[in-house]
Amino acid sequence: MTSFDEFINRHCKYVRNVVADMMSQPGSGRVVAGFVIDMFCTGMIDVANEFNIPTYVFFTSNAAFLGFQMHMLSLRDDRDRDLAESTDSDATIPVPSFVNPVPTKVFPSMVKSEGLDFVTRIVGKMREAKAIVVNTFLELETHAIESLSCDSSGPFVYPVGPLLNLEDGAGKQLDDEVKRWLDGQPPSSVVFLCFGSMGSFEEVQVKEIAYALERSGHRFLWSLRRPPLAEKGFGNPSDYEDPRVVLPEGFMDRTVGIGKVIGWAPQVALLAHRAIGGFVSHCGWNSVLESLWFGVPIAAWPMYAEQQLNAFAMVVELGLAVEIKMDYKKDMFNPKAEIELVTADEIEGGIRRLMADETIRTRAKEMSEKSRAAVAEGGSSYASVGSLIEDFMRNIS
Repeated sequence: MTSFDEFINRHCKYVRNVVADMMSQPGSGRVVAGFVIDMFCTGMIDVANEFNIPTYVFFTSNAAFLGFQMHMLSLRDDRDRDLAESTDSDATIPVPSFVNPVPTKVFPSMVKSEGLDFVTRIVGKMREAKAIVVNTFLELETHAIESLSCDSSGPFVYPVGPLLNLEDGAGKQLDDEVKRWLDGQPPSSVVFLCFGSMGSFEEVQVKEIAYALERSGHRFLWSLRRPPLAEKGFGNPSDYEDPRVVLPEGFMDRTVGIGKVIGWAPQVALLAHRAIGGFVSHCGWNSVLESLWFGVPIAAWPMYAEQQLNAFAMVVELGLAVEIKMDYKKDMFNPKAEIELVTADEIEGGIRRLMADETIRTRAKEMSEKSRAAVAEGGSSYASVGSLIEDFMRNIS
């Protein structure tokens, strides 16, 4: 984390030079109205301050997690609380951006690692920003957004989501064979399993998933990826030349009529298909927003980063998902780290609940309508973007 921080901050001098050059050319018509930065680039706030330019942070996760980070900083700095000790118990901790007390078991791993200093440092810098632009919408995270608005010590929050790359996703067409198979399935009958660009499992876990799918009897489409080699450390998953090498013997023959195992998946195009009725997901925020956009309910199986908190929000706070293993954690930076095995019984139970719970399915459909309305003219996020633009215009007037 420290090296990552240093890498970002080394770019400050180059940004400073570019901005100085832009501002030294009077009459060019170019005006720097503000900096818009990622949450990991908070060192740029010091550069913006040198030019008396306001900074806006674009926060790609949700408002509840933003509030969690702000609260963790407060607990550590204002109340001198040892956060690492808190995560070693079955305790729950009240967090203003969540309605329910949050179990420490779903705290991100960074809270009890050396990454905590890095995170609290960038969150502390985020408090110096003029505003934080969050990829969420008021109708989804009403409580979290209102709690942040009540925090007078923090920057103003603009919820502007859901911001999704739907055109690019739609442009990545389904494989012809996969599309033909999906087209032949009944509406909302297929369970789609996909764990994000970094999601993969070792063979022993793959077999448990396979047993669960076969026993559940539900139609399925499974994006199965090969983990990066342990000796290479951190890396991206890849596709298997033949997934049979990690699947139970005869699995693909026995499920040939009801399921398909594929490699990389065009997630947006799949979630948009009428046959998809449930999504077993790692609960990355972008995946959550995509599933809600298409009204597909989720079975939560988080893996790393803030995904456990996302799962808690979806399952407990919002009632838009069922749980497979909400406190599951995988160390994406250490493939050799020991991890807990999620059993076939747990996975099968989650899949059955996902496909049978009509209340959650109805809620997901309702939230789909609200997500689309939020970004349409007159919607809450549409209005928030308008207010953000007005804020920028005041900076150059």
